[in-house]
Amino acid sequence: MAVWVFGYGSLIWKSGFNYDERIVGFIKGYRRVFYQGSTDHRGTPDFPGRTVTLEPAKDQKCWGAAYKISSKQDQVAALEYLEVREKQYDKKVYVDFFTDPDASKPAFSGVMVYIASADKKSNGNYLGHAPLEEIAMQIARAEGPSGPNSEYLFKLESELIQMGHEEKHVTDLANEVRR
Repeated sequence: MAVWVFGYGSLIWKSGFNYDERIVGFIKGYRRVFYQGSTDHRGTPDFPGRTVTLEPAKDQKCWGAAYKISSKQDQVAALEYLEVREKQYDKKVYVDFFTDPDASKPAFSGVMVYIASADKKSNGNYLGHAPLEEIAMQIARAEGPSGPNSEYLFKLESELIQMGHEEKHVTDLANEVRR
């Protein structure tokens, strides 16, 4: 049985594991927000970057990419890799994945997604909401082992545009960082 993994941040452009198929689509009931602090990839413990997480949002869709992993060997390797890469994300949920905006039935169910919760006890790097200008300043200044935080934002913006599903808040944030 295949395992499906949904990416809504850097997994969109850099999976880092073997997969059989990549499909662009969305999940329902969540929205992408720059509320997660990154102290291991796009920032440091002294100056965290900001990466995306999901928060529940009724009647919202979050576009991204789902990856199908079929072989047991690739599944084990991918999940081991993701547990390290996504270690600052304290929740795994299983969601329905859609490809057609008009469909009432999902293309796939049980798609795994990593989420950084707002629970400060289990997620010490959660930063939460801040004014756009403050988030932009933090992203513009932060850099970590995986590179500048602004690069993460600009790649996300670019991938969403290529998918044909750009998001106003991502574009607004990217424009503020460019300023």
